[in-house]
Amino acid sequence: MDRSVEFSSEEQMQRVLGINDRNLPYLEALLGCDMYVKGNTVSCLSKDDAVVNRFQQLIARLKRVSEQQHYFSEAEIFMEFQSLKHASLTIDEALAPQVDEKPFICVHNRFAYPKNPRQEAYIKSMEENQIVFGIGPAGTGKTFLAVAYALSLLLSGKRHKLILTRPIVEAGENLGFLPGDLAQKINPYLRPLYDAMESMISVQNIRRLEENGSIEIAPLAYMRGRSLQNAIIILDEAQNTTKEQMQMFLTRLGENSNAIVTGDISQVDLPRNKDSGLVHAMHILNGIEGLDFILFDSRDVVRSRIVSHIIDAYAQDVNKEKRSSL
Repeated sequence: MDRSVEFSSEEQMQRVLGINDRNLPYLEALLGCDMYVKGNTVSCLSKDDAVVNRFQQLIARLKRVSEQQHYFSEAEIFMEFQSLKHASLTIDEALAPQVDEKPFICVHNRFAYPKNPRQEAYIKSMEENQIVFGIGPAGTGKTFLAVAYALSLLLSGKRHKLILTRPIVEAGENLGFLPGDLAQKINPYLRPLYDAMESMISVQNIRRLEENGSIEIAPLAYMRGRSLQNAIIILDEAQNTTKEQMQMFLTRLGENSNAIVTGDISQVDLPRNKDSGLVHAMHILNGIEGLDFILFDSRDVVRSRIVSHIIDAYAQDVNKEKRSSL
């Protein structure tokens, strides 16, 4: 088996391995092997064919993306590695041109590509369904892709308004009185959505869209009685909705409107006597045409490999507590 990969140019190699090969130690730790660089060639020194196979596929994947003048950070390399773990490509398929193009999201000439099969299914589902639930742990990209898709509809003129909402429930601490108008009070709760938007378009463009009413922020409680037309609505942190709030929200959708609901059912901040509207919706809404659930887990985490391990550790601890209480 060939244990080396040759780059077409020094510049392409630098995009993948980083300036002065700074990404090389990270690649070695990720793949579990020593690597050797000579000229425009990088070699895997492992004698394990499975490791060499993974090395070949990952470098081929990075080379392909680097053709778009892209320089890789460690986090982005990990995203590609996670995507590779869930794919069933052979070396030949990894090196071959992509015949079936994966779905992607375009916002102002910036592209968001799926990093694993679950993200791919999520994008397809948003394109095909009126209501999509993205449910899973932190770091799986569910909120980022929802915001990117919503912006793509808004900026292409397919929807006239983007509405951002979430239940106002504090995560284990009381923040007390917050000064300012309604937008300023709710803004801290919607910061993750703004972070996602700012990675796709400038802050100035976001402010302009807010000023002309194209982007609206609204507490979930203020949605009652509305009928939303030609809009894309994102309900974030939906695990903290009550059953009544979830029903109210889902019945706001009018003509030519879509909703994306995101949440993590392992982090419910509601009082113990309140059931999560997101968990309830998962149990009763399956099978409705035009509505879909995409369930992420720790294997889909693309933020950082340590986040995946942390999620698994907490899940194991919860399961241990459940077993001990029986």
